[in-house]
Amino acid sequence: MIKILHVEDDADIREIAQLALGLSGDFEVVQSASGEEALLMVQAFVPDVLLLDVMMPGMTGRQTLERMRQIPALEKTPAIFMTARAQNSEVEELRELGAAEVISKPFDPMLLGDQIKAALKAYVET
Repeated sequence: MIKILHVEDDADIREIAQLALGLSGDFEVVQSASGEEALLMVQAFVPDVLLLDVMMPGMTGRQTLERMRQIPALEKTPAIFMTARAQNSEVEELRELGAAEVISKPFDPMLLGDQIKAALKAYVET
């Protein structure tokens, strides 16, 4: 079972991702509506992968990842960003921050689990 912490401010996107990842039975998904909330959640839930929205009010996905990297249990946890603005320059910038993958929104719910698994496999192999 792959434990995912999904941080997304849009409730509809959270619901779609929860449904999509729940169908396979391969994932345990804990969701958060903000970076601040996610930082509190990781005190009790240590994920195998971080699934982060890039643009959120308050703490952005980038800022959330920077803060999570300061937590010893999360400093090497693979991070996958989801963004509606997946331009080459932004994707490159996110990869420089250590993103294992960048998934474009809108995403295909039927492929989301496979995308996460492929990103984790590639991350482990590097």
